[in-house]
Amino acid sequence: MAFGGKVVLITGASSGIGAATAVHFSQLGASLSLTGRNTENLNKVADQCTVLEDQPKPFLVTGELTNEADTKRILDSTVKHFGKLDVLINNAGILEAGGIESTSVEQYDRLFNINVRSVYHLTMLAVPYLIETKGNIVNVSSVNGMRSFPGVLSYCMSKAALDQFTRCVALDLAPKKVRVNSVNPGVVVTELQKRGGMDLEAYEKFLERSKQTHALGRPGQPDEVARAIAFLASDDASFITGETLPVDGGRHAMCPR
Repeated sequence: MAFGGKVVLITGASSGIGAATAVHFSQLGASLSLTGRNTENLNKVADQCTVLEDQPKPFLVTGELTNEADTKRILDSTVKHFGKLDVLINNAGILEAGGIESTSVEQYDRLFNINVRSVYHLTMLAVPYLIETKGNIVNVSSVNGMRSFPGVLSYCMSKAALDQFTRCVALDLAPKKVRVNSVNPGVVVTELQKRGGMDLEAYEKFLERSKQTHALGRPGQPDEVARAIAFLASDDASFITGETLPVDGGRHAMCPR
């Protein structure tokens, strides 16, 4: 896999899977546009990106993807800076706990606004440029989009919507030679759960429990998801579109006995 001369825009690049994806793509020679809400963290990620000979440093754009003006600025400034766009990686997302008895419409709106609506909007804006380059899109979904779990209703629904978005847009853009796929991680060691309200003690128990809920007996690491993203975005996956690829240690295949 090589991305020399390719422009890759990664959302949610300031931590977790997004940060690992940025570092991995930089090692593959990509020209990166990285966006997130935390300027300090974005700069730290940019410092980790290997700068190869003649490879530009990552272009950083802070913004809030639920703000339509910010989303347009992120896309426009990326294209203005690099002159094109080859790959869009829709990684930004949030998680909150809440089942039907403990959720709210406000929670539903928060999760759908960032996990679905912002992806819908940014993709709409990016498509004309991706058609020009015959580029592709990789969405970061979840095993929660493929399987049902209690206590995370809005999150599961948002990821199921994102998977359907992936398939529908893949069919829309296939005649234009633009591929669209998603990765569906299981539990990955990031800050996602803690940012969603899980305290440290509960998180440690959650990771321990993951040894039983994943067939491979452990949670995943961000770089393992990053490598799958890079594969789907590369020419090695040139005949793959509309795919939702589990990167979940076999969790999607498991059933309780």
